[in-house]
Amino acid sequence: MRAIPVEHTMPENLLSTDNVAAILERALAAGDGLLRLTPTWVPRSFLHPGRRLKLHTSDLYAYGAERGGIDERWFGSTTEAANEGRVWHEGLSFVSFEDQQFTLKDAVAEAGTRLIGPAIWEKYNRWPIYSKFFDNMGPIPHHMHQGFKDAELVGQEGKPESYYFPPQYNNVDNNFCYTFMGLEPGTTRDQIRSCLENWSRGDNGILDLSKAYRLKRGSGWLIPPGVLHAPGSLCTYEPQWGSDVFGMFQSLVEGREVPWSLLVKDMPADKHQDLDFIIDQLDWDKNVDPNFKDNNYLEPIVDSDRSGEGYTDRWIVYGTVDSAQLFSAKELTIEPGARCTLQDPGASSWITTQGKGRIGNLALQTPALIRFGQQTEDEVFISYEAATAGVEIENSGSEPLVGLRYFGPDVHDNLPAMGAYKDA
Repeated sequence: MRAIPVEHTMPENLLSTDNVAAILERALAAGDGLLRLTPTWVPRSFLHPGRRLKLHTSDLYAYGAERGGIDERWFGSTTEAANEGRVWHEGLSFVSFEDQQFTLKDAVAEAGTRLIGPAIWEKYNRWPIYSKFFDNMGPIPHHMHQGFKDAELVGQEGKPESYYFPPQYNNVDNNFCYTFMGLEPGTTRDQIRSCLENWSRGDNGILDLSKAYRLKRGSGWLIPPGVLHAPGSLCTYEPQWGSDVFGMFQSLVEGREVPWSLLVKDMPADKHQDLDFIIDQLDWDKNVDPNFKDNNYLEPIVDSDRSGEGYTDRWIVYGTVDSAQLFSAKELTIEPGARCTLQDPGASSWITTQGKGRIGNLALQTPALIRFGQQTEDEVFISYEAATAGVEIENSGSEPLVGLRYFGPDVHDNLPAMGAYKDA
């Protein structure tokens, strides 16, 4: 394997863990509890970039062609990407201040209560969630993310996740604007077993057992662990649990082979050929749910308590996974010339999707084009201290200022239930 170029292995002016405390204190003071984050780019060797992340086309293969194209940008992440051949910081977000950088992971370790709040820090001792844009030219293989019990077998954590399709990042559909989710009611374990047995014969036919849903801009889905899904080609904002476990159940996608190793990568080594064990990692009831859409589909819901003249705050990810509130997300829109005070009960990670303005005393600007390694003004971490005290956001541009932000577990008392959009 060709070595990664030196300039791609480490951010410039990187501080070691031992030197973070002093500069973090200055950064929090200067930003009134806000931290500027730099873009975090992640490649995937088995996927084809959709070219809507605003990353310069010359930089799509910045990690080397053998690593695959960059099709993901991660936000507020203290979770490492589980990629073979990865650089040490792959998936980790960096804070930028005074021309120096340090990981958000180190910042949370240094000032956990101040940054993420006492409840999350005391329970998890880390920022346990993250979000990303994933952007592909075509569909992803039909796959699932392990539940917590199964992921624990290999020292990992399970991964529930959610989707929202931001209109600003979806000017085109790309090749397949549909997502297969779950399995058709009545599907049997023997049928899935046959698909696995036919892995090396080309297309193993697992999509014949599933149903595709057309993707709608401005809507989303909640995907519990153990549920099969083959995300389609809209650029997707994806709040999720802080894990990168998965198992691919589709052997061929768009004519490209999916190796067996990507099916079993997060399963015990002695179970890699145990088809019953592999199938048992699926949440069968949720996969064959005859009311799958009703129980997993999301439409935005206006939070009237957090909206006012010139600004609207909408829930875009809500509901629970197995009765647990693990993450949620909102979309704030501020009209030209308007401002508001954003006050939330917990920390959040913010990404600007349209317009320009400011949050606190940090500039907000949606970039048109980003070079790999370049810093931007669109991403901010809103600490627990800043969120609970209130942060002023102002639109200084001629178009709406739009930002997405996601929250950690058990933050909101007023989180809408699944299906609440029907009565909103």
